[in-house]
Amino acid sequence: MSRVERGPLPQTEYESIYAKVPRLTVELVIVSPRGVLLSLRQDGPCSGLWNLPGGTVRYGEPLIDAVERIARDELALEVSVQDLLGYIEYPSHLAQQIDWPVGIAFRCHLRAPSQDLGDVESEHIGWFTELPTAIHDEQRDFLRSRDLAG
Repeated sequence: MSRVERGPLPQTEYESIYAKVPRLTVELVIVSPRGVLLSLRQDGPCSGLWNLPGGTVRYGEPLIDAVERIARDELALEVSVQDLLGYIEYPSHLAQQIDWPVGIAFRCHLRAPSQDLGDVESEHIGWFTELPTAIHDEQRDFLRSRDLAG
């Protein structure tokens, strides 16, 4: 079976589709001795919230490819998937009538273990041993239930 390459949807098409069906996402759980890696949303309805890096799986895109694409595009990192941790549903999105994402969470590790993990940090990306208060409740609960962050 050949893979279908498609880029992001135009915003109106995206909104039309995801007003009717769940949105499949991948969530990257990158953990190091410095904590769990979180990114700060800059726009959209979740602006100002720290979150697990992640995004929508494109049509025809294998989940592992989506994880690698998001790490590369959003974090400028090369990662390898270690294992499947579970899924995260977002009733807070549904309650706010944003959408209904279902995130498949993967534990990942950096492909270059010699990389200085300090290089990954910026004002919008950081390592956390204690989770910030401004994070999705669903992600906080997920990480704590798996002893991945305090």
